[in-house]
Amino acid sequence: MNSVYNQLVFEPVTGNLREDIFSFLVNNKCPKTAEHCMKVGEMARKIAKQYDADPDAAEIAGYLHDISAVFPNDVRIHVSRELSIEVLPEEERFPMIIHQKISKEMARDLFQIRDQEILDAVGCHTTLKKASTLLDKVLFVADKIEWDQSGTPPYLQQIMAQLERSLEHAAFAYIHFLWEQREHLRVVHPWLRDAYFELEKRTDYVS
Repeated sequence: MNSVYNQLVFEPVTGNLREDIFSFLVNNKCPKTAEHCMKVGEMARKIAKQYDADPDAAEIAGYLHDISAVFPNDVRIHVSRELSIEVLPEEERFPMIIHQKISKEMARDLFQIRDQEILDAVGCHTTLKKASTLLDKVLFVADKIEWDQSGTPPYLQQIMAQLERSLEHAAFAYIHFLWEQREHLRVVHPWLRDAYFELEKRTDYVS
Protein backbone atom coordinates (compact mmCIF):
# COMPACT_ATOMS: atom_id res chain seq x y z
CA MET A 1 0.00 0.00 0.00
CA ASN A 2 1.25 3.49 -0.81
CA SER A 3 3.04 5.13 2.12
CA VAL A 4 0.91 8.26 1.69
CA TYR A 5 -1.80 6.37 3.56
CA ASN A 6 0.40 5.63 6.59
CA GLN A 7 -0.85 8.66 8.52
CA LEU A 8 -4.47 7.52 8.30
CA VAL A 9 -6.47 5.49 10.78
CA PHE A 10 -7.80 2.61 8.73
CA GLU A 11 -9.54 -0.29 10.46
CA PRO A 12 -12.30 -1.78 8.27
CA VAL A 13 -13.61 -4.26 10.79
CA THR A 14 -17.32 -4.72 10.16
CA GLY A 15 -17.31 -5.97 6.57
CA ASN A 16 -20.18 -3.54 5.95
CA LEU A 17 -18.93 -0.97 3.44
CA ARG A 18 -21.29 1.76 4.62
CA GLU A 19 -20.27 1.37 8.25
CA ASP A 20 -16.58 1.04 7.44
CA ILE A 21 -16.57 4.22 5.34
CA PHE A 22 -18.45 6.11 8.04
CA SER A 23 -16.02 4.91 10.73
CA PHE A 24 -13.01 5.69 8.54
CA LEU A 25 -14.10 9.31 8.12
CA VAL A 26 -15.02 9.76 11.77
CA ASN A 27 -11.78 8.16 12.98
CA ASN A 28 -9.85 10.54 10.74
CA LYS A 29 -11.62 13.59 12.18
CA CYS A 30 -14.10 14.17 9.35
CA PRO A 31 -17.48 13.54 11.03
CA LYS A 32 -19.35 16.10 8.92
CA THR A 33 -18.04 14.52 5.74
CA ALA A 34 -19.10 11.13 7.08
CA GLU A 35 -22.68 12.37 7.45
CA HIS A 36 -22.56 14.01 4.02
CA CYS A 37 -21.34 10.81 2.34
CA MET A 38 -24.11 8.77 3.92
CA LYS A 39 -26.72 11.24 2.68
CA VAL A 40 -25.25 11.30 -0.82
CA GLY A 41 -25.26 7.51 -0.93
CA GLU A 42 -28.93 7.43 0.01
CA MET A 43 -29.82 10.15 -2.49
CA ALA A 44 -27.81 8.44 -5.23
CA ARG A 45 -29.76 5.21 -4.66
CA LYS A 46 -33.02 7.13 -4.93
CA ILE A 47 -32.03 8.87 -8.17
CA ALA A 48 -30.64 5.63 -9.61
CA LYS A 49 -34.00 3.94 -9.12
CA GLN A 50 -35.73 6.88 -10.78
CA TYR A 51 -33.51 6.64 -13.87
CA ASP A 52 -32.90 2.88 -14.09
CA ALA A 53 -29.26 2.99 -13.00
CA ASP A 54 -27.75 0.39 -10.69
CA PRO A 55 -28.91 1.49 -7.21
CA ASP A 56 -26.29 -0.55 -5.36
CA ALA A 57 -23.45 0.91 -7.42
CA ALA A 58 -24.87 4.41 -7.01
CA GLU A 59 -25.13 4.03 -3.25
CA ILE A 60 -21.56 2.73 -2.95
CA ALA A 61 -20.25 5.57 -5.11
CA GLY A 62 -22.08 8.05 -2.90
CA TYR A 63 -20.58 6.67 0.28
CA LEU A 64 -17.08 6.80 -1.19
CA HIS A 65 -17.09 10.06 -3.11
CA ASP A 66 -15.54 12.34 -0.46
CA ILE A 67 -13.31 9.94 1.46
CA SER A 68 -10.32 12.06 0.43
CA ALA A 69 -11.51 14.73 2.87
CA VAL A 70 -9.08 13.10 5.29
CA PHE A 71 -6.31 14.90 3.38
CA PRO A 72 -6.41 18.70 3.87
CA ASN A 73 -6.17 20.99 0.86
CA ASP A 74 -2.56 21.94 1.49
CA VAL A 75 -1.32 18.37 0.97
CA ARG A 76 -3.63 17.24 -1.84
CA ILE A 77 -1.26 18.04 -4.69
CA HIS A 78 1.53 16.14 -2.93
CA VAL A 79 -0.82 13.22 -2.25
CA SER A 80 -1.96 13.22 -5.88
CA ARG A 81 1.59 13.03 -7.16
CA GLU A 82 2.44 10.26 -4.71
CA LEU A 83 -0.54 8.34 -6.10
CA SER A 84 0.55 9.03 -9.70
CA ILE A 85 -2.54 11.13 -10.40
CA GLU A 86 -2.30 13.61 -13.26
CA VAL A 87 -2.49 17.13 -11.83
CA LEU A 88 -4.00 19.72 -14.16
CA PRO A 89 -2.96 23.39 -13.88
CA GLU A 90 -6.45 24.30 -12.60
CA GLU A 91 -6.14 21.68 -9.87
CA GLU A 92 -2.73 22.95 -8.82
CA ARG A 93 -4.20 26.45 -8.45
CA PHE A 94 -7.26 25.19 -6.56
CA PRO A 95 -6.35 21.90 -4.82
CA MET A 96 -9.80 21.35 -3.35
CA ILE A 97 -11.05 20.26 -6.73
CA ILE A 98 -8.62 17.37 -7.11
CA HIS A 99 -10.21 15.55 -4.18
CA GLN A 100 -12.45 13.71 -6.65
CA LYS A 101 -9.44 12.01 -8.21
CA ILE A 102 -7.90 11.18 -4.83
CA SER A 103 -11.17 9.64 -3.63
CA LYS A 104 -11.17 7.40 -6.70
CA GLU A 105 -7.71 6.06 -5.88
CA MET A 106 -8.55 5.63 -2.20
CA ALA A 107 -11.71 3.70 -3.08
CA ARG A 108 -9.58 1.26 -5.05
CA ASP A 109 -6.60 1.12 -2.69
CA LEU A 110 -8.27 1.13 0.71
CA PHE A 111 -11.77 -0.21 0.11
CA GLN A 112 -10.89 -2.64 -2.68
CA ILE A 113 -13.46 -1.31 -5.15
CA ARG A 114 -12.88 -2.93 -8.53
CA ASP A 115 -15.99 -1.82 -10.40
CA GLN A 116 -14.57 0.69 -12.88
CA GLU A 117 -17.91 2.44 -13.34
CA ILE A 118 -18.10 3.18 -9.62
CA LEU A 119 -14.49 4.37 -9.55
CA ASP A 120 -15.00 6.62 -12.57
CA ALA A 121 -18.15 8.17 -11.08
CA VAL A 122 -16.29 8.95 -7.86
CA GLY A 123 -13.46 10.41 -9.93
CA CYS A 124 -15.62 13.05 -11.63
CA HIS A 125 -18.32 13.73 -9.03
CA THR A 126 -17.33 17.38 -8.53
CA THR A 127 -16.94 18.53 -12.12
CA LEU A 128 -18.59 15.83 -14.22
CA LYS A 129 -16.94 15.36 -17.65
CA LYS A 130 -17.83 14.91 -21.29
CA ALA A 131 -19.26 11.55 -22.35
CA SER A 132 -20.32 10.95 -18.75
CA THR A 133 -22.10 7.72 -17.91
CA LEU A 134 -25.49 7.33 -16.30
CA LEU A 135 -23.82 6.55 -12.97
CA ASP A 136 -21.52 9.59 -13.31
CA LYS A 137 -24.55 11.84 -13.60
CA VAL A 138 -26.46 10.09 -10.80
CA LEU A 139 -23.62 10.71 -8.34
CA PHE A 140 -22.96 14.24 -9.62
CA VAL A 141 -26.58 15.29 -9.08
CA ALA A 142 -26.91 13.48 -5.74
CA ASP A 143 -23.84 15.28 -4.41
CA LYS A 144 -25.20 18.66 -5.43
CA ILE A 145 -28.59 18.03 -3.85
CA GLU A 146 -27.06 16.83 -0.57
CA TRP A 147 -24.42 19.53 -0.44
CA ASP A 148 -22.00 19.75 2.47
CA GLN A 149 -22.50 23.40 3.39
CA SER A 150 -24.96 25.00 5.79
CA GLY A 151 -28.34 26.22 4.62
CA THR A 152 -30.13 25.44 1.39
CA PRO A 153 -28.21 25.24 -1.89
CA PRO A 154 -29.00 28.33 -4.01
CA TYR A 155 -29.50 26.11 -7.06
CA LEU A 156 -31.61 23.42 -5.38
CA GLN A 157 -34.96 24.51 -6.78
CA GLN A 158 -33.63 24.46 -10.34
CA ILE A 159 -32.03 21.03 -9.96
CA MET A 160 -35.13 19.47 -8.43
CA ALA A 161 -37.38 20.91 -11.12
CA GLN A 162 -35.08 19.70 -13.90
CA LEU A 163 -34.72 16.27 -12.29
CA GLU A 164 -38.37 15.69 -13.15
CA ARG A 165 -37.45 16.20 -16.82
CA SER A 166 -34.24 14.20 -17.10
CA LEU A 167 -31.01 13.44 -15.32
CA GLU A 168 -29.09 15.41 -17.95
CA HIS A 169 -31.30 18.46 -17.37
CA ALA A 170 -30.62 18.22 -13.62
CA ALA A 171 -26.87 17.93 -14.14
CA PHE A 172 -26.86 20.85 -16.55
CA ALA A 173 -28.90 22.99 -14.14
CA TYR A 174 -26.01 22.92 -11.67
CA ILE A 175 -23.30 23.35 -14.30
CA HIS A 176 -25.22 26.27 -15.79
CA PHE A 177 -25.45 27.81 -12.30
CA LEU A 178 -21.66 27.70 -12.04
CA TRP A 179 -21.12 28.79 -15.61
CA GLU A 180 -23.10 31.97 -15.06
CA GLN A 181 -20.59 32.98 -12.36
CA ARG A 182 -17.48 31.59 -14.02
CA GLU A 183 -15.75 34.99 -13.99
CA HIS A 184 -15.84 34.89 -10.19
CA LEU A 185 -14.70 31.29 -9.73
CA ARG A 186 -11.15 30.48 -8.66
CA VAL A 187 -10.85 28.18 -11.69
CA VAL A 188 -13.04 26.66 -14.36
CA HIS A 189 -12.05 23.03 -14.49
CA PRO A 190 -11.69 21.78 -18.10
CA TRP A 191 -13.85 18.74 -17.37
CA LEU A 192 -16.68 20.99 -16.20
CA ARG A 193 -16.24 23.20 -19.27
CA ASP A 194 -16.44 20.16 -21.54
CA ALA A 195 -19.54 18.90 -19.74
CA TYR A 196 -21.16 22.32 -20.06
CA PHE A 197 -20.81 22.52 -23.83
CA GLU A 198 -21.82 18.90 -24.33
CA LEU A 199 -24.97 19.12 -22.19
CA GLU A 200 -25.88 22.54 -23.57
CA LYS A 201 -26.30 20.89 -26.95
CA ARG A 202 -28.25 17.93 -25.56
CA THR A 203 -30.76 19.78 -23.39
CA ASP A 204 -33.21 22.61 -23.85
CA TYR A 205 -32.58 23.93 -20.37
CA VAL A 206 -33.91 27.39 -19.56
CA SER A 207 -32.99 28.85 -16.16
